[in-house]
Amino acid sequence: MIMSGRALRLTVFVDDTDTWRHRPMYTEIVHRAHAAGLAGASVFRGLEGFGATSVVHTTRLLSMADDLPVAVVIIDTEERIRAFLPQLDDLLIEGLAVLDEVEVVHHRGRQAAS
Repeated sequence: MIMSGRALRLTVFVDDTDTWRHRPMYTEIVHRAHAAGLAGASVFRGLEGFGATSVVHTTRLLSMADDLPVAVVIIDTEERIRAFLPQLDDLLIEGLAVLDEVEVVHHRGRQAAS
């Protein structure tokens, strides 16, 4: 898939210990995005952060080394991202999802070998 121009970036913030049916929440989001045919998804693990509870979680303190922030980033056309949003309704018990307008300047997958 080749994409350029205006797009939406969906970023979903969850804890690395959040699960959905015994599977990491971030994994479930990525697999749902893949099944929906979205352009791509990436998971980024945070070293430190806090959310709605205002408790700081960090890798620097052994006692607080769990519940680290994870960001799942998905970019595609506005139409496809907005169509995907209901997929999150089942999943997000805790967390934050945000949308940003972005401009894709380069997106190209590898060419299949002939």
